[in-house]
Amino acid sequence: MFSVLLLCFLLASCGEEKESAEVRVLRRQAEQGYAFAQVSLGEMLYDDGQGDPKDYDEAAKWFRKAAEQGEAVAQYNLGWLYAEGKGVPQDSAEALKLFRKSAEQGYAKAEMYWGALCKAGLGVPKDNVEAAKWYRKAAAQGLASAQYALGTFYDAGLGVLHDKAEALKLYRKAAEQGDADGQYSLGRLYANGKGVPKDYVEAAKWRRKAAEQGHAKAQYSLGVMYANGNGVPQDYAEAVKWYRKAAEQGHATAQNNLGLMYDNGNGVPQDYVEAVKWYRKAALNGSTKADRNLGKMFEYGRGVSQSYENAYMLYNLAAAKSTAEDNKYGYGPKSDRDRVRSRLTKKQLAEAQRLGREWMARKAKENGE
Repeated sequence: MFSVLLLCFLLASCGEEKESAEVRVLRRQAEQGYAFAQVSLGEMLYDDGQGDPKDYDEAAKWFRKAAEQGEAVAQYNLGWLYAEGKGVPQDSAEALKLFRKSAEQGYAKAEMYWGALCKAGLGVPKDNVEAAKWYRKAAAQGLASAQYALGTFYDAGLGVLHDKAEALKLYRKAAEQGDADGQYSLGRLYANGKGVPKDYVEAAKWRRKAAEQGHAKAQYSLGVMYANGNGVPQDYAEAVKWYRKAAEQGHATAQNNLGLMYDNGNGVPQDYVEAVKWYRKAALNGSTKADRNLGKMFEYGRGVSQSYENAYMLYNLAAAKSTAEDNKYGYGPKSDRDRVRSRLTKKQLAEAQRLGREWMARKAKENGE
């Protein structure tokens, strides 16, 4: 890809007339059979980096010529064209063949992707040991995404022996290259004291790096650190800021927590209507805690019109997913449900059950189930 970036720089700095000349030189070299030029021309046609129309047919033509010379990058790129049906008929079998050829030649991105296919069992047998083997090859070449992926295997004991210290080492390598998943995971190990002494300051440092790259889980977890004052000074306004960033990306727990901040007036002016808005988003997104919180808003008429039917419906959903620990001492979702149930007539109970069916259908639709 370096050759493409260099070409784009030259084109951008030399004007349209010079641009045509540069492209002609590259095309002439490609036509003379130089594989590097064929790959570069194919990559430029696939994605010129400037938002201009792409020519997948031409890209496929040049990738194929280079691939036939054994060029690993071209094999990988042509594999993606077959996988996506761009410039060539969609053909998963041909894509797999090309990905494998590229990986066997040691192209790190192909090694990484072949490992991912083995992990998922897509087109090949599901095999975590084989996946770890290919992740390791790519990680050894310094590919950050592969270092992170292999770290997750050591973290969970998938295809390798469970080893938090090795996971930490791999996450750090990925994190130091700027990989957001690696940064988040490194922060998680520091926060939990897994494979390393617990260190909230270090956890906050790495979570912030990932959060600033838009990593939703990191944004949420950094918000929790600000809310609790772990590794950073307690600051509800900062907690709200990071919860909101994660919530706007659809992170259910962040949506629920943002609702709580509005509900309690922490870091923002108390606003029950806004709390209901975020509780509802979180509940529809699968948060059981939000089911219960939204139920309370309906029970007491905060931010919505009071409705025991809706309260019962939501408490019932929360109770169905609750654990014995959730209901310890009789103050959990089950007690909420039973308290409201005692206030309902048979007609109201039937209405609550109807609302429950509608709610579940809406939830399934919004989550693409």
